[in-house]
Amino acid sequence: MSFKGKNSVYFLGIGGIGMSALARWFHHEGFAVAGYDKTPSPLTDELINEGIQISFQDDLETVPSQYKEEASKVLIVWTPAIPKNSVLLNFFESNGFEMKKRSEVLGVLTSSHHSIAVAGTHGKTTTSSMVAHLFKSAGKPVTAFLGGITQNYQSNLILNTQKGEPVVVVEADEFDRSFLRLHPNEAIVTSADPDHLDIYGTEDSILDGFREFIALLDKKGKLYIQSNAAYRLGNKSLPLEKTRFYGLRSDGIKAENIQARPGSFQFDYVDGDKEIKGLELFIPGFHNVENALAAIAVCLDHQFTENEIREGVRSFKGVKRRFEIHVNEGNLVYIDDYAHHPEEIRACLSSVIAMFPGKKLTVVFQPHLFTRTRDFAEGFSESLSLADEVVLLDIYPARELPIEGVSSEILLGEIQSGKKGVVSKENVMVYLEENQPEVLVTLGAGDIDRLVPGIAKWTRSRLNPTEV
Repeated sequence: MSFKGKNSVYFLGIGGIGMSALARWFHHEGFAVAGYDKTPSPLTDELINEGIQISFQDDLETVPSQYKEEASKVLIVWTPAIPKNSVLLNFFESNGFEMKKRSEVLGVLTSSHHSIAVAGTHGKTTTSSMVAHLFKSAGKPVTAFLGGITQNYQSNLILNTQKGEPVVVVEADEFDRSFLRLHPNEAIVTSADPDHLDIYGTEDSILDGFREFIALLDKKGKLYIQSNAAYRLGNKSLPLEKTRFYGLRSDGIKAENIQARPGSFQFDYVDGDKEIKGLELFIPGFHNVENALAAIAVCLDHQFTENEIREGVRSFKGVKRRFEIHVNEGNLVYIDDYAHHPEEIRACLSSVIAMFPGKKLTVVFQPHLFTRTRDFAEGFSESLSLADEVVLLDIYPARELPIEGVSSEILLGEIQSGKKGVVSKENVMVYLEENQPEVLVTLGAGDIDRLVPGIAKWTRSRLNPTEV
């Protein structure tokens, strides 16, 4: 597959975080771009403002004529989230249009450029964004397709503005085995914890998926893998001659002298005799220090100078909804994070506790998927127990139908926090008003993000009660 002969691209599910990045890239490259999505969102608003036509009706009449009359000139990019009975999906399928998933399109891009693919059940969005930012900050040619909105560029797409062939940085998504369509020259694996068991079935199956991804590496390629992930995959399955290990307590690349501060983490990068001391990362969290180790290692192997590394790490502002600090003033703190897996929650809350020792920690968590809640109930309860107070919202179903007996209540019994309960989204603000949290963290990958602006505004109003 190539894009030769195509002049138009139509996206089914254009509002997804990964799909919208591709739509932006095609638009920038001069293709006519339009698409459909079920629901308007801030992302679709931005795409419309950039000149991309979007419809929110599954109706052929809403598709401009140029996208449905000459099939040979149109590429259809679609997501499995589109239902099989979709009018648009069935029209394109039955009329000879070339139809490709997002991962297949990324596969073409990574096969024609030097690519760095970042995989992992968690940590991949921040790590890929940090790699891309370090390249951009140092003035190196880079294009990046990301799974989140970077705070530095307010986009999930970073376009190359430098002379020369760009390195392509991609987030390699394990969901639906999408990452197996990529062609990486270099790969980072941030984690390999069990997840997406609704897709893979067993923990062994998802580990096999990561092994297959690693096997896609170019013969001269390099693998950077977090030490615990390497242990889970088994060192014998790794191409040891081109593998570098990293982690907070790794025998390879590691961080020393880590200091948690209220708004940043300071650490030393250590790789044998190579050291960069006193690095300051303004996206806090032990897990983010670990993500930085991988990004730094890649860039040093691309001959970055110590000053380029130091400035890139210092100036990285993170990704929206990844340990995003909305309020940190006086005695009030409000942090929002996308964490939706027990290990992500553990990493986030451990870092918050280190940053704000002795303060009462309240967590509002929206579980994501009935299957994930069922499969990891014990882990969720254990990690949430790090908080002093836990508020659970109803499960966000995403692509799933309800499962009998599976609800947020199944987590409550094993949560050891002093105060815990289930609250509806509609009553969250009432609950917060009544309980006046000191350090508040919201967690989840569903639509809890819609509560964030209101919670942030309310928290700031507590600092200045006379202001609206």
